[in-house]
Amino acid sequence: MLDDFFIRALVGGIGVALVAGPLGCFIVWRRMAYFGDTMAHSALLGVALALFLEVNVILGVFAIAAAAALALVLLQRQAVLPTDALLGILSHSTLALGLVLVSFMAWLRIDLLSYLFGDLLAVSILDIALIYGGGFAVLCLLAIIWRPLLAGTVSEELAAAEALNPERARLIFMILMAAVIAIAMKIVGILLITSLLIIPAATARRFAGAPESMALTAAGLGALAVIMGLFGSLHFDTPSGPSVVVAALVIFLLSLLSQSFRWRGREIERLP
Repeated sequence: MLDDFFIRALVGGIGVALVAGPLGCFIVWRRMAYFGDTMAHSALLGVALALFLEVNVILGVFAIAAAAALALVLLQRQAVLPTDALLGILSHSTLALGLVLVSFMAWLRIDLLSYLFGDLLAVSILDIALIYGGGFAVLCLLAIIWRPLLAGTVSEELAAAEALNPERARLIFMILMAAVIAIAMKIVGILLITSLLIIPAATARRFAGAPESMALTAAGLGALAVIMGLFGSLHFDTPSGPSVVVAALVIFLLSLLSQSFRWRGREIERLP
């Protein structure tokens, strides 16, 4: 018989995976993995400021991640530095500022590891309500901007010519990413959020033939990784957040092997 906390962890983790999968597809398509890391690293600064100002941590993380995304857009328009350099500056500076600010708050007992690597087994009923309520809102907004965002992914110029306003869709997508990072922080942690966004989407890309099917497949594979990771964590007594990411990696490696076997099978069939 499974304990209540384990059931809550399963339900909460699956909820995050269902939202992260479709968003992760756009991260893979648009080659925004480093951008995802930057927003995730900025989350620690959001945690530190929220604790310092005594406001809700999720709101603090969302505000700082969204501010980092907007700052990147403004700096890109000024063309001061290449995008990868700007991402590196934002990523490491916000992470360092967060760590320094946490070190100054000696009066607070902060479990830094739970923020960095997640504490999925500590998910509460309120957390689950927030995950599914916020996740539903994120998916609804993603469905609204799906067409212009997808068109902008293929060609910004063509999307703009068709009056789809791809830049507005991209800004909304960045805000949605900030929301998912704030929601998922407790599940897999600040340093592993991008993994849950990217690995299931990269795996789904090898099987799906259309964008919509890839989004659904990524969500399903993410949910499978959560289930495998949690049961693996229970069996081997390993940290829950990293175990979920390792499970996602195992699924990805298995997809590579299956594709390799299919390719070899085709080659054998061609032999006389």
